[in-house]
Amino acid sequence: MLEIKDLTLKYGQSQILHGVNLSAQVGEVTCVMGTNGVGKTSLLKAIAGRHPYADGSIALDGDVLNHPSAFDAARAGIAYVPQGREIFPMMTVLENLESGFACLPKAQHYVPDQIYDLFPVLKEMTDRRGGDLSGGQQQQLAIARALITKPRVLLLDEPTEGIQPNIIKQIGNVIKILCDQGDMAIVLVEQFFDFAFDLGATFTVMNRGEVVFDKRAEALTRDELYQEVLV
Repeated sequence: MLEIKDLTLKYGQSQILHGVNLSAQVGEVTCVMGTNGVGKTSLLKAIAGRHPYADGSIALDGDVLNHPSAFDAARAGIAYVPQGREIFPMMTVLENLESGFACLPKAQHYVPDQIYDLFPVLKEMTDRRGGDLSGGQQQQLAIARALITKPRVLLLDEPTEGIQPNIIKQIGNVIKILCDQGDMAIVLVEQFFDFAFDLGATFTVMNRGEVVFDKRAEALTRDELYQEVLV
């Protein structure tokens, strides 16, 4: 579904990504791992149109996206759940969800029942302001808002950060359900090793803006991956 080739990205004069290659298949989780500051978030921002990339290509289901804006990427089917969630604190839960309508045709401007099936707490809190939710509830809202856009690729940037264990487990279950549906590819950037290892079908490890390791889950051991991530 998603094919990234030779992607480079700069912040001013500093080059952050150096010819990154990445692919993500439908019905699978592709985990991007590595220590802080190696370019994982920059990679997701480039894919999502949140930061322009200097060179390389992004293709979705074979169609090359030519330096898309965030709106273009969303219209193409790429949904981004950023680190820190970025929900609208003064808007209600329902209004946050409805903000995902912006890239959909008018006929699809409704909240599917599946959203509340995946995240029952949101149905109970539709009129509550986003800023009044706990961190875990805000993370569920951010993922739900992304799903409103009916994505073909879902980008998740450290969804477990600052979240209580029971919500982490629920988010993991939601990711598994989405994979089982077989209609989207999921790219997961994650520092919580056990969470990522439990979900990943492919593991890509980055260091200093480059991919230094890329293997299918069935071709590596837990210890091998752990050692690569720690490098």
